[in-house]
Amino acid sequence: MLGFIAARQAGLDDPARLRRAEATRRVLSLELNKDRDVERIHGSGINTLDIEPVEGRYMLSGGSDGVIVLYDLENFSKKPCYTCKAVCSVGRSHPDVHRFSVETVQWYPHDTGMFTSSSFDKTLKIWDTNTLQPADVFHFEGTVYSHHMSPVATKHCLIAVGTKSPKVQLCDLKSGSCSHILQGHRQEVLAVSWSPRHEYILATASADGRVKLWDVRRASGCLTTLDQHNGEKSKASSEAANTAHSGRVNGLCYTNDGLHLLTVGTDDRMRLWNSSTGENTLVNYGKVCNESRKGLKFTISCGCNPEFAFVPYGSTIAVYTIFSGELITMLRGHYNTVDCCVFQPNFQELYSGSKDCNILAWIPALREPVPDDISEKSLSQQHLNPAYEDAWSSSEDEG
Repeated sequence: MLGFIAARQAGLDDPARLRRAEATRRVLSLELNKDRDVERIHGSGINTLDIEPVEGRYMLSGGSDGVIVLYDLENFSKKPCYTCKAVCSVGRSHPDVHRFSVETVQWYPHDTGMFTSSSFDKTLKIWDTNTLQPADVFHFEGTVYSHHMSPVATKHCLIAVGTKSPKVQLCDLKSGSCSHILQGHRQEVLAVSWSPRHEYILATASADGRVKLWDVRRASGCLTTLDQHNGEKSKASSEAANTAHSGRVNGLCYTNDGLHLLTVGTDDRMRLWNSSTGENTLVNYGKVCNESRKGLKFTISCGCNPEFAFVPYGSTIAVYTIFSGELITMLRGHYNTVDCCVFQPNFQELYSGSKDCNILAWIPALREPVPDDISEKSLSQQHLNPAYEDAWSSSEDEG
């Protein structure tokens, strides 16, 4: 640690290196925090979570009961033991509450004054946060599994929507209508995600085993269909051509730089793709248990080296290094299936929602004070995760 600070002070190191190293250390020490609770509001399972990117302070949750809750994660009491309180909620008594399970909630990327929700009641609702009233409602013919707004778009206000129909719907917030449709999938679309690098690039995942990348400006739309075999599969095989997974693909997430795309499927596999070429990088994550019939909401760290993926795995959350495929740890605390998790990059915290109706907070462990008679080197050997040893070093016995 002292070595990082000295190198930064002398101008020998990239200033961001210390920040990345400390962020990585904090992620590797994530544990269920005994002093922080999230107020329990939902009466049934929690399907989706989202933390607003402006301040990183407010979190939305959506449940199987159709209820949406807005939490304040800030600790105003300044006491070590506190509960994240619900600021407000769209409860069962609200006149505009979703009638069935809420599958996705998302904050408007540039302002906390608006958020969106989609549900099995075949609607996508645009909410005014201040009044907690819907500003607009989009209706669809089938169940809505997923929706997403681009985090970087400046020239469009499109919301991509995946429904029971194989057609991907694009809803325009400016006009209040479904502007156009992307056709190419053969079964329901379970997950959608805009690229954080290019505002017109969209990834969609379907129950037909396919993942497609689209440029929504193009008339033909589809740029490429991801192939798990990179085009080398024997034509004699009975397996469908150009499939990303050998089962339903129910989760996808871009890395924060937009250069890679992670997908998960019911074939119990997770795959990492080069988002520019569409190539399967062939990183082996082993078996990634996935029995969800709906969309699976997993997340990726931000600002670490290496970056990590947090994937619901039964009643636990599996933490993988993205580019090596190594399983670092399993976060245990829920007593029923975990359906979603979200990463808070400002403080390297993780929040997870489960069918047990609880939202759990996973917080970096505090550094233990170093006794005078123990050297820094021996302490690092005792307490550091083995996966971290290459990225974090002491100051070569300085001091």
